[in-house]
Amino acid sequence: VRHRGLEAVLVHHRWVFVCFFLLPLSILFDIYYQLRAWAVWRLHSAPRQHAQRVRHIQEQVREWKKEGSKRYMCTGRPGWLTVSLRVGKYKKTHKNIMINLMDVLEVDSERQVVRVEPLVSMGQLTAYLNPMGWTIPVVPELDDLTVGGLIMGTGIESSSHIYGLFQHTCVAYELVLADGSLVRCSPTENSDLFYAVPWSCGTLGFLVAAEIKMVPAKKYVKIHYEPVRGLQKICEKFTEESKKKENSFVEGLMYSLDEAVIMTGVLTDESEQSKINRIGNYYKPWFFKHVEKYLKADRTGVEYIPSRHYYHRHTRSIFWELQDIIPFGNNPVFRYLFGWMVPPKISLLKLTQGEAIRKLYEQHHVVQDMLVPMKSLEKSIQTFHVDLNVYPIWLCPFILPNNPGMVHPKGNEAELYVDIGAYGEPKSKQFEARASMRQMEKFVRSVHGFQMLYADCYMTREEFWEMFDGSLYHKLREEMNCKDAFPEVYDKICKAARH
Repeated sequence: VRHRGLEAVLVHHRWVFVCFFLLPLSILFDIYYQLRAWAVWRLHSAPRQHAQRVRHIQEQVREWKKEGSKRYMCTGRPGWLTVSLRVGKYKKTHKNIMINLMDVLEVDSERQVVRVEPLVSMGQLTAYLNPMGWTIPVVPELDDLTVGGLIMGTGIESSSHIYGLFQHTCVAYELVLADGSLVRCSPTENSDLFYAVPWSCGTLGFLVAAEIKMVPAKKYVKIHYEPVRGLQKICEKFTEESKKKENSFVEGLMYSLDEAVIMTGVLTDESEQSKINRIGNYYKPWFFKHVEKYLKADRTGVEYIPSRHYYHRHTRSIFWELQDIIPFGNNPVFRYLFGWMVPPKISLLKLTQGEAIRKLYEQHHVVQDMLVPMKSLEKSIQTFHVDLNVYPIWLCPFILPNNPGMVHPKGNEAELYVDIGAYGEPKSKQFEARASMRQMEKFVRSVHGFQMLYADCYMTREEFWEMFDGSLYHKLREEMNCKDAFPEVYDKICKAARH
């Protein structure tokens, strides 16, 4: 393929474009959203305007009905703005319903619940709650992830071995349905809908608010780093630590098939001054590189990381994806001079990637999270190694309750699972995007695991509904007349819908 002019630069020297154009633009984006959040907070306009904005959404849905319900509906948020990898072409053919809901509505300290609109981001929510002495139990990693995306898709963090996935920390949802009505659902009110919403990707209704549990915030996370060698030992140690409820956080980073650092953390207000590491400061080394030092030196270590820095520890390097975009990004000179501008917004990277980069990424790059039972961890890592051979690999444990809905354990009780995250360029010689991923998906189905739906999914419809339990979802789609209003979740996320 011949790349000419600008496209050649974008493909082979993407860092030039990112450093000189996207980083400054990302800063302007952040300034705009911070000023807007400050203005809303000063004027207390959010709660007052929420009902009015919801009525506007209901009006748009009723308008769609009047027009004869000819097309499916979807949110009017541009596809490139989402943190998901796809820019779905359905946005161009479906009726776009404008949903401008991005505010924190209320903090109820008595019930320990925060009520938020769906476009509130993780960065925004933690910045809002922390000064009040609160946080949420599961704070998924990247600043730009939104509450709506984490509920309609899913979200996880190193505290999930105690609290479950993001959806399991939610106590109520408010939705505008296909007939324009507004409904609240919780485990005791419209419970079928409450359990069917997570993983449904907006195909049962439009989320307009969510209530999320809060927990008291503490100043630091006391983190213990332990290098472990040998795959069996890694799996044993990781499983053992994941079962301990006294660990507030458990996370593993695998740097090769038999080398890992397992991290455990506890929330605390006490600290040792000499061991405080403000890892989120712009001039600090990227977190995964910092962790690797313990492996290279073959020593354990203890640090106190300020809580908000810990919650967003992988944000600056987008886990380790930024090293492929800005190869010298972790260089001390770059960090001190330009680190304050990092990371570029994922949404802007998507908007400017062009067809050439999109195709290259699709064939030579993988971003996948597979959720598998903890008992299948060793076999799963070996499969990842053979089919992909991408390192580092992220390991994050979570408890999966036996609730109704698309995702639950095979047995009748809660089960410990693990999220295996592979992000980067596969080094496996036989890697071929479609064939390799289909092989991975088949393996995940065989161990009763699940694939996160933000990533490329190559399954057929039959295979998809073999992986996910569609019984409640299909029943509700029928009952609530969703079939003319929203596409089925498979049609929304399958590979054909993404180009």
